[in-house]
Amino acid sequence: MNCFDLPKLVASFKNDRNDLVFMARTAEAAERYEDMCAFMKQLVETTDKNGVDLTVEERNLLSVAYKNVVGARRASFRTLNVSASETKDDEHDLVVAYRKQIEEELNKICKEVLGLLEGPLVKNSDTSTKDDKDESRVFYLKMAGDYYRYMSEFVDDKLVEEKSGEFYKKAMEIAEEHLEPTHPIRLGLALNYSVCFYEILKNKKKACDLAKSAFDLAIAGLDKLPEASYKDSTLIMQLLRDNLTLWTSSENEDSTAELAVEDVEDAES
Repeated sequence: MNCFDLPKLVASFKNDRNDLVFMARTAEAAERYEDMCAFMKQLVETTDKNGVDLTVEERNLLSVAYKNVVGARRASFRTLNVSASETKDDEHDLVVAYRKQIEEELNKICKEVLGLLEGPLVKNSDTSTKDDKDESRVFYLKMAGDYYRYMSEFVDDKLVEEKSGEFYKKAMEIAEEHLEPTHPIRLGLALNYSVCFYEILKNKKKACDLAKSAFDLAIAGLDKLPEASYKDSTLIMQLLRDNLTLWTSSENEDSTAELAVEDVEDAES
């Protein structure tokens, strides 16, 4: 990813952490998501020097930054896949070469964020003494599962697929023990894990069972749902239900993998 001279800018900061958060917010407002990723990567490296976890706002900024950068390229990759199937001869070769460039960009970005997640972020959340320690652990493990899932869309490697499932599984074990069924992070995890089962691991039954279980448990606890989380949680519940409807519809049996809904933004109230 191309961005400005970050070291030169950081040298002018008076408070590295606060200034990096401010600049990440500024980059988001300006829709400069590559720059936002650079600020957040620097922030993770800065906090890691002190062995501390990110705040809720900081981890949400990290998620938004990389999700936008990767999301645009995933959309491009899908478009080029369709173009490759519709063209022939020299035009086909040109589209395939162009798609390869997008794959390389995706691979680089996914590996960058996975390096942060599997390194300092998971490590520091495991040793954190903060009240939201379990939220952080689930958040980062889910995010790692997401990026391995994204990689599996363009990398033909069973190990990558398995890693996605492993991170989701570990996150789900922690979520089921420590987070309420209506918690938006737990619901978002169930949504993405079920998509992984359906699209990547090719296990339709587990995908449907997980989505249905998460939806039913959340419905049962809806009356206890805090007002601050209501909008996020009910939106994800709707997505779970939409996927279930799609996946169990015999009419769409051959096309649902391409249409499955994914997650909403990983933002908390």
